[in-house]
Amino acid sequence: MELSDVPYTRADFIETASGNKVSRHSVLCGSQNITLNGKTIIQRDCVIRGDLANIGIGRHCVIDRGTVLRPSFKKFSKGVSFYPLHIGDHVFIESDCVISAGDIGSYCYIGRGAVIGRRCVIRECSSIAEGCIVPPETVIPPHTYFDGSTMVSVGDMPECTKDLMI
Repeated sequence: MELSDVPYTRADFIETASGNKVSRHSVLCGSQNITLNGKTIIQRDCVIRGDLANIGIGRHCVIDRGTVLRPSFKKFSKGVSFYPLHIGDHVFIESDCVISAGDIGSYCYIGRGAVIGRRCVIRECSSIAEGCIVPPETVIPPHTYFDGSTMVSVGDMPECTKDLMI
């Protein structure tokens, strides 16, 4: 998963003291509930809904253009309850994704246009293919590769996935 260098202009990004780069053209609702652990890049047109519940994003993550991150929810007879979203370290989320998971482990890759249903758990070193739709409350085991809208496990990720994602 070798990625090419993407040049950027400093004027389009806000850089924090811990090295996070957040696009000025992204929307962060409830920024007091959003935690970026360092050297994370949030590209333009991203929407992060921290006003609903806490969102924690690990180190060295990339959230590409047009992605929506929102906490998962559960309906009760007396109302709705939102649950925190946690994203591990070295996670790459391609453009135009909608993420409403409960937990995304470290060293994961989520392809362009993927939709992750509410309260899903994606374990470490997993990969979700482009355009894949993950149904709500799905648990994806570690070191697996899922493809298609029917969530078919195509194969296993190699043991060196951690090294490839760094």
